[in-house]
Amino acid sequence: MNRRAALALVAVCSLAVAAPRWTQDKAEPGRARISIYRVAPGRHLDLLKWLAAREEITKEAGVPATELYAHNDGDSWDYLLIWPITTAEQDRKLDEVAARKGLKTGFAASIEFRQMLASHTDTYASGPMTAAELVVAAAR
Repeated sequence: MNRRAALALVAVCSLAVAAPRWTQDKAEPGRARISIYRVAPGRHLDLLKWLAAREEITKEAGVPATELYAHNDGDSWDYLLIWPITTAEQDRKLDEVAARKGLKTGFAASIEFRQMLASHTDTYASGPMTAAELVVAAAR
């Protein structure tokens, strides 16, 4: 196989892997919570360990995983997380698993978490979508 054919094969395979995400039923876009964190000085590893413990809880509870992005260059944030919007039943299951593992839940967990942050923002968003899909939605 020549180089051009190999590159074409890689491109087609990449598109095939991405296609399920592109072809999801877009009747109603998903919703997510976007969080941007600035970590308190010296607390980065503490925060990452806290988040890693919660990742294990979400797996055990069967809740979709949170996407975490680490800052490389540019603005002043340290981590950006994209959280799934959970149901009351999922929240109950998450708290149950956390409590069983001896981790804080509810307001106590919130206080523990915020002690590791210098600042944060939370925003609810819909997506993923394309600009073309939003143009169609705007015309309705």
